[in-house]
Amino acid sequence: MRPHHELRVWRDSMELATRLYAITEKFPDAEKFGLTSQLRRAAVSVPSNIAEGAARGSRKEFVQFLTIARGSLSEIDTQIRIAVNLGFVSEASSLLAEVENVQAALGSLIKSQRMLLTK
Repeated sequence: MRPHHELRVWRDSMELATRLYAITEKFPDAEKFGLTSQLRRAAVSVPSNIAEGAARGSRKEFVQFLTIARGSLSEIDTQIRIAVNLGFVSEASSLLAEVENVQAALGSLIKSQRMLLTK
């Protein structure tokens, strides 16, 4: 088993990415290379960066990749809100709550890893 498999935040971000892929299936075809593509790339970026960071040899690099993942989550939040504004997603509250939960978990992990860096 890979080190990232044991991280709850990685598993949760995998679920979020899978859910976003399913949601974007319903976006208009005209958005295939627009919002659909952007949202999917950001969604895949979160668990991918967590995994890559966990595989790196240093805690400092791990934190760097977790921070990149957190940035991708902010992109997802923005892109979901744009999709709502455009009428592509009708009910986004549970989806945005899921994003917030992953964001909070990532924040906690980043904080704990940074604390370990200073010891």
